[in-house]
Amino acid sequence: MRILHTADWHFGRTLEGRSRLEEQAAFVDELVQITEEQQIDLILLAGDIYDSVNPPAGAEQLFYEAMARLSAGGSRPIAVIAGNHDQPERLAASSPLVARAGITIFGLPTGDVMRFAAPRTGERAVVAALPYPSEARLAELLTGEDADESGIRSAYSARVGRLLRQQAQQFAQDTVNVAMSHIYVLGGVESDSERPIQVGGAYTVDTAALAIGAQYTALGHLHRPQTVKGDGVIRYSGSPLAYSFSEAGQAKSVTILDIAPGHAASPQEIFLSSGRPLVRWQALGGMEEVYRWLDEERDARSWIDLEIRLTEAMTMEQIQHLRKTHEGIVNIRPIYPEMESSGLLLSNRSEMPIDELFRRFYERQTGGAEPNPELVQLFLELIHHSHPVENGGETA
Repeated sequence: MRILHTADWHFGRTLEGRSRLEEQAAFVDELVQITEEQQIDLILLAGDIYDSVNPPAGAEQLFYEAMARLSAGGSRPIAVIAGNHDQPERLAASSPLVARAGITIFGLPTGDVMRFAAPRTGERAVVAALPYPSEARLAELLTGEDADESGIRSAYSARVGRLLRQQAQQFAQDTVNVAMSHIYVLGGVESDSERPIQVGGAYTVDTAALAIGAQYTALGHLHRPQTVKGDGVIRYSGSPLAYSFSEAGQAKSVTILDIAPGHAASPQEIFLSSGRPLVRWQALGGMEEVYRWLDEERDARSWIDLEIRLTEAMTMEQIQHLRKTHEGIVNIRPIYPEMESSGLLLSNRSEMPIDELFRRFYERQTGGAEPNPELVQLFLELIHHSHPVENGGETA
């Protein structure tokens, strides 16, 4: 049986106000092509279909169009679970309708498993599917006045493990046995674009909780494709697009595995070409260097986070010219000698919002005067060309 594992589509997500829906639609086109070319028998979608509990209509339409195309009229089964960004009841509300097309959706944790058949190979699969298990969704109080982080984590992992073991009791020797969940597993590498699902590391899962005899464990939540050390093969497929500049340079992919009853899984990455790259420009040579890069059409189809070293303040004409020349420039952060010498810069240059940088620079240039809110707002509107910033950095 050939299985495709994907997750963290985040349909409806924007980048500092810029829509990514066109890129997400291109990903769907590419995914449909992959499933057909690779003769996929079963698709596992491990949560975070949407970016919010109340997704825009365009995002919902894209998801259901994707399901219709990927299921190929019901001939290719699809297993879907809710992630921490999804509204579980809303996602699962369509289950009676989509089930006719071979699509199974779990919104809330349950003791049931998903069962599928692969007509091409004649094999059957059992999926122990656990949607994002928040404390509320687990219907169990894990915290208390005397509970410390390690105690909370231990109780959380134990509960997750019990649910998965309960489902794994339905594994059989003559079936392909896999697990799927949307959780943060200890040892996984995070990026800035995932919404935290743990408090100080408390709501994390030890890999021991996943030792349920599954031949493959398909995970969602972390956006970097990666395999986690543990019992069997445990893997995050990662997101199909880069959703913050902390993911700049990451190769995005889906995971495909050939698997038979009683045999180890052999996963492989299929790299994706859809989606605009996210890149960081650090112009130590000032405006001249940026203009040269623009003339060279460097990163022409990318989203750009620009940090530029300057000795004089940028004019509004310069800012507007940059944005007109390359519509993919998302952030412009001028860095002045006064900022560096006074320690205003952080080790992570995206941590300080641009409006705060502006306030501090204004104070230094005026001898301590504070800019009024109207001036700050005008600055942000001009910088982002009608895209006011909420936090000045990467979308969290």
